Amino acid sequence: MLTNTNMKNLLPRLYFFSILITLVISCSSDELLPFYSDETNQPGRVTINGYSALSDSLQISVNDKIIQINKDKKTAFVKKIEKEYDFVYFGSKEKTFSIINKTTKEVLHTYQFNAQKVKDTISFFAKENLWIDNISRIKIGVLSKPGNSGYRFIFPNQNVYSKSGYTGDIDGIIRKINGQVLGTVENINKDKFSPFIEFPFSSPPTILMELVKHGTTESYVPGQKIIVIMTMSINKSKLIVLEEKADTNGAFSGVDGTLNLTDYFVFK
Repeated sequence: MLTNTNMKNLLPRLYFFSILITLVISCSSDELLPFYSDETNQPGRVTINGYSALSDSLQISVNDKIIQINKDKKTAFVKKIEKEYDFVYFGSKEKTFSIINKTTKEVLHTYQFNAQKVKDTISFFAKENLWIDNISRIKIGVLSKPGNSGYRFIFPNQNVYSKSGYTGDIDGIIRKINGQVLGTVENINKDKFSPFIEFPFSSPPTILMELVKHGTTESYVPGQKIIVIMTMSINKSKLIVLEEKADTNGAFSGVDGTLNLTDYFVFK
C-alpha cells in the first residue's frame, strides 16, 4: 500500500518520466541518431598519383568539394600530381573522389572508397580520348639478360577513329627494317597490358610492329595494313600505350606507339 510519503516521492519521478516520453515521441529519428548511433568514425587516407597530358588543368573533388592539392592552397594541377589526402570515414558512408576538367567541368573519372579499406590509392594517366587506370598495379617486364629491349602494350582507344568493327584481342608482329621477325606479342587489348616480350637490341634501332587480329595475319582494320613505328632502347623495358590517330578532318590516320608510361612513373 502506498503511503502519503511514498506517493510524494513517486510523483516527481512520474512527472520526469512523462516528460521524457513526450520528448521521445516528438523527436525525429534523425535527431536521436547522434545520441544512439552505433557508427564509428575512423581516419582514412587516399594516396593520389597521377599524370595529366590534357591541355586543360584538372581538379579533384571529394563528395563534391574541391580539395587543395598542395601547401600553396592551389586546387588545380597539370602534368604530375602526388598527394596524400587524409579525412574521416563516418561509419559506412562512402567517399566519392571525382577527377574533373577545370575548364569544362566534365567529370572524367570517379572512385568510391569506404571504411572497409581505410588506406587506398588513385593512380591514373589522362590524355585526350585516353584514360589508363590503376597505374600503381602495373608490372613492368623484367629483362632476362643485359643487352635486351623489352615491351608490354595496351591499346585503350582501339576503334575510336578506325571504327574497324573488330573488338577482339590484337597481336603485334615485330620486325626489323630488313624484314626479320623479332617476335610476336599476343593479346593486346583495351583493358590491361599484354604479356611481356623481349629481344636483343640491334642497330639501327627502328622496329616495325604490324597489328593483326589475334591468331591471324589479317589486319584489324579491313583493307589497311597497320604498322606502328618504334625505337628500341638497350637494357630498358617499356610500357607502350598504342593510340589511334586522326587527321585534321577526323579520319583515321594510323596508330602511334611513342607513349611510354615509364617516362612518367616509377615502377617497382
